[in-house]
Amino acid sequence: MAGFEERRDAFSELGFSLLAATSQPEEQALEVAADLGFPVAYGVGREVGDAMGAWWNDRKDHIEPTEFILTQSGRVMASTYSSSPVGRMDPEQTLFLGKILASRAAAK
Repeated sequence: MAGFEERRDAFSELGFSLLAATSQPEEQALEVAADLGFPVAYGVGREVGDAMGAWWNDRKDHIEPTEFILTQSGRVMASTYSSSPVGRMDPEQTLFLGKILASRAAAK
């Protein structure tokens, strides 16, 4: 998440807001959020993971990486679903995609 924090201003200039969520309890999420300038929700349970179509790690009882770029109305513009820590959205590539999406929206 540090890479997204490093680019937070660039995302903001494009009109993007960042939000993270974790299945970890509040105390652990607050530790992660301490170095971030965007909100980190905590306590994401299996019901929410299932609603998003996320992979749930039964052995460790937590959600695997599930990431979205959404419009303000909630329409999914891009997403990734992983069954392990591999396959997360790369902050620089996500910013590049954000520039493309913002450019397309401005052209309409």
